Amino acid sequence: MKKILALIIIIIVLIFVAKGWWNSQLTAVSSDKEQKTVIIAKGKSLNEIATELKKENLIRSGKAFIFYVKSQGLGNKLAAGTFKLSQSMSLPEIIEILSGKPNEQWVTLIEGWRVEEIAEELNESLKINQKEFLKQAKEGYMFPDTYLFVPDATAEQVVKRLRDTFEVRFNDDLRVKIKAQDLTETQAVILASIVEREARSDKVRTEVAGILLKRLKIGMGLNADATVQYALGYQQDEKSWWKRHLTHDDLKISSLYNTYLHGGLPPAPICNPSLSSLQAVANADPSTPYLYYYHDSTGNSYYATTLEEHNANVANNP
Repeated sequence: MKKILALIIIIIVLIFVAKGWWNSQLTAVSSDKEQKTVIIAKGKSLNEIATELKKENLIRSGKAFIFYVKSQGLGNKLAAGTFKLSQSMSLPEIIEILSGKPNEQWVTLIEGWRVEEIAEELNESLKINQKEFLKQAKEGYMFPDTYLFVPDATAEQVVKRLRDTFEVRFNDDLRVKIKAQDLTETQAVILASIVEREARSDKVRTEVAGILLKRLKIGMGLNADATVQYALGYQQDEKSWWKRHLTHDDLKISSLYNTYLHGGLPPAPICNPSLSSLQAVANADPSTPYLYYYHDSTGNSYYATTLEEHNANVANNP
């Protein structure tokens, strides 16, 4: 009986010790109210967030942070963005802030999106008025990247940020190379926008850029499907701005953007190209022996010097 009583006492003591330890983990690290800016990147795991907070000495224990978040069912509710935190905040207070609206939030704008697609994402992420954004946005110059924006950012502020980023990334070295290609900056952006939609890897972009530049220099039609897709616009049945499978009738659409009907470059960019596509144009080799390219359904690319070779590539590699 005495042994049982002693065991019960030990268990009770351990419970109180554990409870005391747990409660201590929930308290603030210190009374220091100086705020630190913490940036939670998109896609960061709970473990990574805990490690970052412990590194900044904002929490007492990473394991306690993870346990508390999971116990409250908040594992998928921590937001990405910029937060203001201090060592005077308790663990529950910090988690409450991280689960709420960030001071700045991440927005990812995909390479090759046209301005309408960017407007849709900005409206969903920041509640930016799409019409207002489209009034100010300039196709081709809204640089695609992952940005941090304040939640109350205006369309004007966002447009300026995207355009300023473009000006920084489209640097003097690129401008010199573009000039050496006998292209104006506007022509280079237009060509890069086509390359962006016509190719998916850096290597293929360089090859496609060389072929398109060669066609341009010898007066051959660019015949780029992406320009027709741009001209066709939004496809209600596909819920996409880029029609997947073009028909022969599609290739006859009356539009200055249709490079099957009109020689040279279209009048403006068809999307907002990545730095990779801008570099592909700057470094393109118009002396390439190829005049044709084709991408099969699995993403492999084939090049040809004659139309007959090109047709064979299409026929043999569906």
